[in-house]
Amino acid sequence: MSHASPPSPITARSGAALRGALRPPGDKSISHRAMILGLLSLGETRIEGLLEGDDVLRTAAAARALGAGIDRDGEGRWRVRGVGIGGLGDPADVLDFGNAGTGARLMMGVAGSHPITATFDGDASLRKRPMRRILDPLELMGVRVEALAEGGRVPLTLRGPRETVPITYESPVASAQVKSAVLLAGLNAPGTTTVIEAAATRDHTERMLRLFGAEVAVEAHGPGGHGRRVALTGQPTLRAADVVVPADPSSAAFPLVAALLVPGSEVVIEGVMMNPLRTGLLTTLLEMGADIAALRERDEGGETVADLRVRASRLRGVDVPPERAPAMIDEYPVLAVAAAFAEGTTRMRGLHELRVKESDRLAAVAAGLAGNGVAHAVEGDDLLVHGDGTAPAGGGTVATHLDHRIAMAFLVMGLAARAPVTVDDGAMIATSFPTFLPAMRALGGAFAP
Repeated sequence: MSHASPPSPITARSGAALRGALRPPGDKSISHRAMILGLLSLGETRIEGLLEGDDVLRTAAAARALGAGIDRDGEGRWRVRGVGIGGLGDPADVLDFGNAGTGARLMMGVAGSHPITATFDGDASLRKRPMRRILDPLELMGVRVEALAEGGRVPLTLRGPRETVPITYESPVASAQVKSAVLLAGLNAPGTTTVIEAAATRDHTERMLRLFGAEVAVEAHGPGGHGRRVALTGQPTLRAADVVVPADPSSAAFPLVAALLVPGSEVVIEGVMMNPLRTGLLTTLLEMGADIAALRERDEGGETVADLRVRASRLRGVDVPPERAPAMIDEYPVLAVAAAFAEGTTRMRGLHELRVKESDRLAAVAAGLAGNGVAHAVEGDDLLVHGDGTAPAGGGTVATHLDHRIAMAFLVMGLAARAPVTVDDGAMIATSFPTFLPAMRALGGAFAP
């Protein structure tokens, strides 16, 4: 299992202005999906810019275990030789996803829709995350849950049906993982599989399915057209495709916020995905007064990307509406850090989904703020952060709970707080941003060790 080694504490302290340019790792969501659709396609899928963090490598290992041929050339390009829809074989061993919640949940839809038996497991963090939200629709499609840990968690074993049943599923939670698991399962079902969302979630699965040759129809749904109705025609023949993975906006969030907070900074973050369902943090920071400019907008791999020029800024508190949460669900920890430096109160509404991420992120963020002298409150599913426009005290040690985004968010705080900030373990940062420390040091960030 992952994270069996001793913790690796890291301390960040304030120093010189951040200067220079960096390209964050490839987008994690796109990387997972490229591997999975490569497995389900006929021919050889070529992937450039894949995020080579532990999470994605776990998905690649699972794809190999299910029959794909996968290799990496000397220039960092990956090749996936797929087996096609219906071609998966029984894995010889447990599919260990480490900390990769996205990989595990999406692959449950893939493996569960095939007449095979597969056991899913992960590290201590993944074993705490709820899987019932994925299993409920899969069971409606004919998947049998042969074994399941207490609370609907991994380790669990799925047995797929001889023929998967297409369904129309109205998701009770705004989750791209739930939507994607159902759509991926629907690939191996006759007829049309439909997912209805009350609020639109990131649409990378729909975009990439089309790239590989699937027929996907998307319509606005519900009051104000804020929801989506996504219909997939089942049992297509997917054809291998070339994928260029854009830079991950969730990873870009950390150097971006650091550049806003460290006085005198100016940083260019290159090739960042600008999908409107992923830019909630940018929208919020601009409302707070951030000096961010999008330069050289262009298309890469079916997604719009841009270089972001970020300059240190005085921020003000804002009210973040709950309907924005799906477009920035992974960025709330670092937004809370930005809010600690802003003048006034920032209220982030409707954060229930943060309670079921790699950790209870709402509780972890609140504890980290408290330990570093930041006034805040949790009211139901809302987080309120009270700033006075100056740097917070810092000086705390933050419990990360094996959560990479908690670790990076509070290291960003340490780069601008009055006293250094320590996170109790930074090892898990490698799951999404393995080059975080050297990249930030190259900009001028001060970290120990």
